[in-house]
Amino acid sequence: MSFFKKKNKNDVKKETFMFPTIDENVLYFRDALYNTDDLKTRTIRFNGIPGVIIYLETIANSEELQRSLLIPLSQANTEQSIDTIITSSQFSKTSNMNIAVTTILKGNSVLFFEHGTEFYILNTLQLHSRSPEEPENEKIVRGSHEGFVGNLKINLNLIRMRIQNRCLKIEYVDLGWETNTQVAIVYLEEIANPELVDEIRKRIKSISSDMIFSPGYIEEFIEDKPLSPFQQILYTERPDRVEAHLVEGRIAIFSEGTSDVSIMPVSFFAFFQSPDDFNIRFYAGSVFRLLRFLSFWGAITLPSIYIAVISFHFELIPNDVITVVKSSIENIPFPPFIEALIMAVTIELIREAGIRLPSPIGQTIGIVGGLIIGESVVNAGLVSNVMVIVIALTAIMSFTIPSYEISNTARLLSLPIMIAAATLGFVGIIFCLMIIVIHLCKLESLGTPYLAPFAPLKIPNLKDSIVRFPIWMLNKRPKNIKPQKIIKQSRSREWDKNEK
Repeated sequence: MSFFKKKNKNDVKKETFMFPTIDENVLYFRDALYNTDDLKTRTIRFNGIPGVIIYLETIANSEELQRSLLIPLSQANTEQSIDTIITSSQFSKTSNMNIAVTTILKGNSVLFFEHGTEFYILNTLQLHSRSPEEPENEKIVRGSHEGFVGNLKINLNLIRMRIQNRCLKIEYVDLGWETNTQVAIVYLEEIANPELVDEIRKRIKSISSDMIFSPGYIEEFIEDKPLSPFQQILYTERPDRVEAHLVEGRIAIFSEGTSDVSIMPVSFFAFFQSPDDFNIRFYAGSVFRLLRFLSFWGAITLPSIYIAVISFHFELIPNDVITVVKSSIENIPFPPFIEALIMAVTIELIREAGIRLPSPIGQTIGIVGGLIIGESVVNAGLVSNVMVIVIALTAIMSFTIPSYEISNTARLLSLPIMIAAATLGFVGIIFCLMIIVIHLCKLESLGTPYLAPFAPLKIPNLKDSIVRFPIWMLNKRPKNIKPQKIIKQSRSREWDKNEK
């Protein structure tokens, strides 16, 4: 028996009265919340009458439930009524099933009895006192400054607080023979593509390993092309970013013990988007997003272009600059490729040292080390001034990319392109870029095109790709992930009759 085989927007507003039996009521709640795994029930007995307490464990406070209901019930006498026993500061009653479901989504617990006529609603919302510090690698100027932590229940609580929707579903899976790591698959039942959900569920449950303790372990088991240098799963520590992707129809994977949340499927362009893009004017947001996208390709090709120009295409240098370049490189004992390799390795060493050391020392190493080493190698005649500028600009470009994983990809891909530039000049660079673009066109993230909406071309979805159109024009969800609901907002700004 199922009460919610097909729902529309008006079904949840309809008044549905309480059923006479406990089993019917529990079944209704489970169907209304899509059998989410964090929906818990607890049976009790009062004056010989069986009852049930139902709540969402990810958002309800079990200690408050114990204090305000369970302990008073155990100490009550037969002459007392439930109204006088409940000690919750916020306590109400209703006979409407849909109101009861809505209150559960807000962190309340619902109590009802066999052949009862009303639900007893207790405020048991779980509040976590946590610092407002945002993730170090995903800082923004405006908007939310919350970040996930290493506790699965707290992370799911943050999502439940942001998306108070009955079709938000959570499925628990335990992975790892020895570690038994709890993993949660989170999605919106009425929006996410059921085929995608089934595919993710199948891939995750097929993982056979004795140890799973980080998203990186899960990623390599479930991604389409594990040997590709490009990231196919988006990681984030920001609740607002997960919220936006869930509402668009994507699926999020939470794991116990880590603050990273995996989002899938994603396109290549999702790695260059930032929550700041939607918190500032769309002109600025589009320019900054395009700048990040161009910085990725610049980080890959800039050292190679310099190597190709110096080694093969010197005639491209303007006459006014050729003297400066010539004087900079004429006494250098190494070819441009070796110069670039020395500086690239040096930058990577400084970067890794800055990450591993404590923050105050790491910042000092980055600044002092860069200045001292850069000045020293130039004075020693091992590297030219121009090469130091090129490598420094390349490093800055890689820092502008919001995704740490794609930044790593840019650093890795620059080496083979540098080798091709040192061997064939511009021909080698173009050849490598063609291979990269062809690979991106063939790549998929959970069966969806990686270069969508450009390949295949979906013109309406270009509004939120390498540039951002105004929010009131983004009326549809991305078609590449095939959500159940394409329209996400009605025609906006109809109040402005002068706007065409």
